[in-house]
Amino acid sequence: MDGRQGGAPGCARCGGTVAPDGHCWDCGVAQPAFRSRVEATAGGAAGVSDRGKRREVNADAMAVTTAGAWTIGVVCDGVSMSPRSERAARLAAEVASGALAPALLSGTAPEIALEDATRRAGRAVAALAVSPDEAPACTFVAGVTGPGGLWCAWIGDSRAYWLPDEGLAIALTDDDTGELDALTGWLGAGSGEPAPRVRSGRPSVPGRLLLCTDGLWRYLPGAEALRDRLAAAPASGRGGGPLDGARSLVGYALDAGGHDNVTALLLPVPAGVPPRAGSAGEV
Repeated sequence: MDGRQGGAPGCARCGGTVAPDGHCWDCGVAQPAFRSRVEATAGGAAGVSDRGKRREVNADAMAVTTAGAWTIGVVCDGVSMSPRSERAARLAAEVASGALAPALLSGTAPEIALEDATRRAGRAVAALAVSPDEAPACTFVAGVTGPGGLWCAWIGDSRAYWLPDEGLAIALTDDDTGELDALTGWLGAGSGEPAPRVRSGRPSVPGRLLLCTDGLWRYLPGAEALRDRLAAAPASGRGGGPLDGARSLVGYALDAGGHDNVTALLLPVPAGVPPRAGSAGEV
């Protein structure tokens, strides 16, 4: 009896049954078409994740949701040198998003909620390891926006950018990398207890918080270049549609070569109060 559900195609390698995580039950191979292109929206937020032109598997993952007045986004990038890194990225995004929503609704401060969600995601990814040599890993960036402003937390080289409708666009994160751009921070076995850095801002003008993987920022490394590209997207300029904007950013990376998986997630940021001068970790 064929174990495939709904007549779904079998494994690209052996013809066996493909599991819900996109791997073959029989030979374990990740399926190239699984999650090759993902688009997601929630409230005024939208994201696009694409496998790119050179990778067999999309090891990026994202999660986006709303919780009351809050918009929540998480973007993760599987570390290519680790096994089944796409599982790590998906699990981290799901766990962090799932932890942030109830925490924010209960009144937990965004900084505390982000730190706790990152640690939960780190423990979940570490639990995937079956041995020191079989330990999936991923990078991580999460953001929340609401009437009070924006907050982000990160580990690794997935980034967050503040892209205002007017004024200076800036990078909010600093990569956890060392010599030759080698990662010095990640989620997963061998990384220790996650110690995310958190940054916040209370901008006086509206804009968007961009969360993305290196598949995007290696082609558009500057905040102003990202905003210019976003403003040039059809129907996604100032006050325009976020999904068109995310598609435009990802499309630029693909047209420029698409050597890696690429993910862009845009969260709306309403105008708030001017940033408080001298506050550590703030925009």
